[in-house]
Amino acid sequence: MALPGSLRRQPANRGLMSHCTHYHIVVFLLTFFSYSLFHASRKTFSNVKVSISSQWTPSCLNSTAPELRPYELWNSSHLFPNAEEATLFLGTLDTIFLFSYAVGLFVSGIVGDRLNLRWVLSFGMCSSALVVFFFGTLTEWLQFYNKWFYCCLWVVNGLLQSTGWPCVVAVMGNWFGKAGRGFVFGLWSACASVGNILGAFLASCVLKYGYEYAFLVTASVQFAGGVIVFFGLLTSPKEVGLPEPGADEDGSVEEDANRPLMGNDDAYDDDRNYSIQATDTASQPKAIGFFQACCLPGVVLYSLAYACLKLVNYSFFFWLPFYLSNNFGWKEAEADQLSIWYDVGGIIGGTVQGLISDVLQKRAPVLAISLVFAVGSLFGYSRSPNSKPINALIMAITGFFIGGPSNMISSAISADLGRQDVVKGSSEALATVTGIVDGTGSIGAAVGQYLVSLIQENLGWMWVFYFFILM
Repeated sequence: MALPGSLRRQPANRGLMSHCTHYHIVVFLLTFFSYSLFHASRKTFSNVKVSISSQWTPSCLNSTAPELRPYELWNSSHLFPNAEEATLFLGTLDTIFLFSYAVGLFVSGIVGDRLNLRWVLSFGMCSSALVVFFFGTLTEWLQFYNKWFYCCLWVVNGLLQSTGWPCVVAVMGNWFGKAGRGFVFGLWSACASVGNILGAFLASCVLKYGYEYAFLVTASVQFAGGVIVFFGLLTSPKEVGLPEPGADEDGSVEEDANRPLMGNDDAYDDDRNYSIQATDTASQPKAIGFFQACCLPGVVLYSLAYACLKLVNYSFFFWLPFYLSNNFGWKEAEADQLSIWYDVGGIIGGTVQGLISDVLQKRAPVLAISLVFAVGSLFGYSRSPNSKPINALIMAITGFFIGGPSNMISSAISADLGRQDVVKGSSEALATVTGIVDGTGSIGAAVGQYLVSLIQENLGWMWVFYFFILM
């Protein structure tokens, strides 16, 4: 006779610790730093925009241009007549990247469920590193400047970088079951913020020699990381003879397959489904289709929710330093340093809220309560006084309540959606579902950057925060 759910349920921490091996730690670190390197290359481009703008503008109109550059050579190769048009083109490249990245996510998720995740991830890392090298280093060494060439490279870069998130989430979902998944994925999802810090550090170390060396260093590290991932990453516990995550070695009774994903209190998910990258090709389940994945319970709703949250997150990423400088008159360097507190709040929020969702064995109520508090924190931050300590505190609180749910949806909940009972043992879905969720979020982020600039120009910053509250 089947035991009641309350008796069958194991504490999240005990289930997590009892199955953790050194393989789990290696997989955690490799996937963490592989995606960090993707974000590091994005952050490098953001950090060297001023230097790039100087290179693309005639020296007679730009006081920051290198003094030793021959005037005749520079005038024959500059792209834009002034710094304003150069900055506008750099913003256009951001939009191009986000849209191509969003499209690529839908495709990469499907590809990841049909090919070896290790191959796809390694290919994306190495190929993206080469594109970044061509974009920022080789073109400068060859003194080749062309707007259409830059646009094409950045479209390709967005498509290649999209291989990262669906693959790393799928690999993590293979190794870590639902027991403790909220805490593990909440901690692991800090990889994007760590990548931003790493990219800023690498760029600042060599930027004095020229922006092309910032791209060179970042691309070299990312390419090396792709090689390490190819030879060192294990995509499934079955590759080393370990049991599937969540499998009960004592042989507990199988639960009702019709149980909703994060619903009933008496529900217990033992995650006894096949690995996404099982080595036994004879028992390899068939990959799920794109529209089938969209029809899975919760996928569309969480995708739309993530589109709203990623819009706000990326708006803070792109616009927060500008807002602090514009609204309070603080120096650009000080605003850049202060904006880190939003990421810090998101890291803590994702970890703490993930742990709470593990204890409650529910995700949605934790997210809903957090977003209610996020409305209050956004309203409070919009009225922050001209004080750096107070601003940093409210900023961290805002990041806690917005970044936390955003990190959970893109990682732990995406893994839950792709491993639910509807597809158990018969199809592949994890990478496809992750691509759909993150792809929809990226479309929201891309559209949001234009809307924020439009609202700010016509109505002011207060209405921008009202827009964030609505999202």
